[in-house]
Amino acid sequence: MRTKLNDIKNAAIGEIAEAKTSVELNDIRVKYLGKSGEISLIMRDMAKLPKEERPAFGKLVNELREVVEATLGEKTAQIAEKEKFARLKAEEIDITLPSDVRPLGTLHPLTKVRRELIDIFLGMGFSVDEGPEIESDLFNFQLLNIPKDHPSRDMQDTFYVNENIVLRTQTSAMQARIMTTQKPPIRVVIPGKVYRSDDDASHSPIFNQFEGLAIDRHITMGDLQGCLQTFAQKIFSKDTKVRLRPSYFPFTEPSVEVDVTCAMCHGKGCRVCKGTGWVEILGAGIVNPAVLEMCGIDSNEYSGFAFGFGIDRIAMIKYGIPNIKLLYENDVRFLAQFN
Repeated sequence: MRTKLNDIKNAAIGEIAEAKTSVELNDIRVKYLGKSGEISLIMRDMAKLPKEERPAFGKLVNELREVVEATLGEKTAQIAEKEKFARLKAEEIDITLPSDVRPLGTLHPLTKVRRELIDIFLGMGFSVDEGPEIESDLFNFQLLNIPKDHPSRDMQDTFYVNENIVLRTQTSAMQARIMTTQKPPIRVVIPGKVYRSDDDASHSPIFNQFEGLAIDRHITMGDLQGCLQTFAQKIFSKDTKVRLRPSYFPFTEPSVEVDVTCAMCHGKGCRVCKGTGWVEILGAGIVNPAVLEMCGIDSNEYSGFAFGFGIDRIAMIKYGIPNIKLLYENDVRFLAQFN
């Protein structure tokens, strides 16, 4: 029995010494110390010995177990240290190498233009307001002198929720809301999303509009022209000129279409302005006295001007963007140009 114990001891120590990985060590542990391991099996042979020899044999087996466990423990610590070092070496980062530069984001061109517009009109004494995108027919049409049977409703392809609720077709709806709740003098701009059933290279079913309203005593068309001239020169360039052409809108009288000299060619004629040197940017006019009266403002005492334009259109002109859909596709290659 002693010879067998010595053979097990020498074999275990030799295998432990040859082990290269923690996996191999675990296999050795199971082989000798597991429930069905060689040391456990030899303990069962103790029943074959005379009673007086069993204590001494049991002591030898326990000593063998302790030697194997101690040897395994030392080898385990050595291999663990080597494996740790190898793992750290494999995961080592060379801090002298150039890093992967992640590009910084930038404001969307519509956001940039919207903020610039707000700053311009704040500088001219206007306040900023917003309103609901789901609007009643009353504010979106009727109080702006567009009753239900008015032919001008055909000018706007409207999304109806029901007969009296619409997705607003214009931020002008906020003009009516403001004039029915505030007393003059009023000087406000209203940026926001609007909706129309329209879709091509220069139109989108959803787009951003910018509305302006000023109500006070003795306001004239000259005040409107001066305001728009200042706006155009600040948003485009100092040499930008403004041209007013007669037009028609039910909520202004007289009404005008407003052109500016082309931001690309500065009035010389190019592809963007179709060779004319001018680009149409907005509609405006003197607030119709009928609108003032419907909103509870005395048209004999007060007058005012209003204007509205698409923020998307201003961005397209300012940056030379050929298709409005580029503003909504979220293509980072396109957006990166505005960094």
